[in-house]
Amino acid sequence: MRVAISKSHTEPLAVIELPSRPLRDDELRVKVAAIGVNPVDWKMREGGPLHFAYTFLGPGKPFVPGIDFAGEVIEAGKNGGLAVGTRVVGGTDFSRKQHGSYASEVIVKRDQVAVVPDAVSLEDAACLPVPAVTAWMAMREHQKIASGDKVLVLGAAGGVGLSAMQIAKMLGAQAVGVCSSRNVSLVEGEGAIAIDYTRGDALEAARAHGPYQVILQLVGSDVYPLAKCRALLTPTGTVEMVVSQPGDYLSIAFLPSVRTLLGAPNQKRLEPLVEAMAKGQLKARIEARFSLEDAEKAHEKSRSGKVVGKLLIVP
Repeated sequence: MRVAISKSHTEPLAVIELPSRPLRDDELRVKVAAIGVNPVDWKMREGGPLHFAYTFLGPGKPFVPGIDFAGEVIEAGKNGGLAVGTRVVGGTDFSRKQHGSYASEVIVKRDQVAVVPDAVSLEDAACLPVPAVTAWMAMREHQKIASGDKVLVLGAAGGVGLSAMQIAKMLGAQAVGVCSSRNVSLVEGEGAIAIDYTRGDALEAARAHGPYQVILQLVGSDVYPLAKCRALLTPTGTVEMVVSQPGDYLSIAFLPSVRTLLGAPNQKRLEPLVEAMAKGQLKARIEARFSLEDAEKAHEKSRSGKVVGKLLIVP
């Protein structure tokens, strides 16, 4: 199988051939049709807690990045749980000694994937795992967002932000999205109230629409200070730190109103999202597609912080 590997953050991703290992009884082999690119993919190359966790818990070298994938089951163990030919979407898990999803095929278990109905394309499905699951966990696990609640999304035009606004609408909540001037119409098109950060203090502007049960922090506390975010919460609300920095760690550890969050896709979380996509309640916005050989270009684009929606790798 073909995989894109990373030797370090200073060397470009390179495509190599790896042998396909035999399946265990409870595993599935999936031919990958599309791979979602997330900032965590390149951040793991640069060090930090996830990089060190991979070093100690992962499958070993070579380091194959990526989590999100969608494709078709091409082989199933006798207890694999799905038939050959089933279309699926899911996420790889290095703690299970699995390589990442930047590959022509992945080996996963049944509880890591959801079945993709014919009404949903595999490319659209590949936009769901980390971004939509991150938003889902914030609003349905860390909180129980319901009709009438308010959700503030700091960094509304990216993959997580767009998913969050759509999920909030689906749950009957009002989303408020902070974005640049060029993305105001995009945010409003998702049924959210748009706040243009180029026109003044975005948090002060957001105050008029609050208080908020959830604030999704997708940018960083250097831009939107944590204390100012917390001041916009309801008494039981939380700031969900998808992007956190060392200065936030004490708050995350000791303040119940501050939580860290990284989407962990699995069957249970993905199934309602796939169903919502099939109903038209969740829609993918794909900014660009890259070949596996151009995965480094996808990372360069992601690092720019100017992505609207999702980047895909199509192996």
